[in-house]
Amino acid sequence: MKEEQNANPENILDEETLFIVSQTFKALSDPTRLRILNLLFEGEHSVNEIAEKLSLLQTTVSHQLRFLKNIRLVKFRREGTSLYYSHDDEHVIDMLKQTIDHARHM
Repeated sequence: MKEEQNANPENILDEETLFIVSQTFKALSDPTRLRILNLLFEGEHSVNEIAEKLSLLQTTVSHQLRFLKNIRLVKFRREGTSLYYSHDDEHVIDMLKQTIDHARHM
């Protein structure tokens, strides 16, 4: 009980922060989204390029990119009828790179 009374208000997460953190980890828990983000480390790619390089259906890639875009992990630019995606959050990308390095050294 005393620990709860002495909790620093700055360390208590508000509902919005909790939601964003949980959505970020949800995004990173899906192997397909991890593969897409890993590919985007190299630079921007169109939906078709991602689908081809990862041997995925274009609809699957579009669905996953929409999820990643909604939580601001990727962004896009339009060129004609094509959309080119790139990563949009250096903090999360750095964390993901470190996690991949950690997994490779286990």
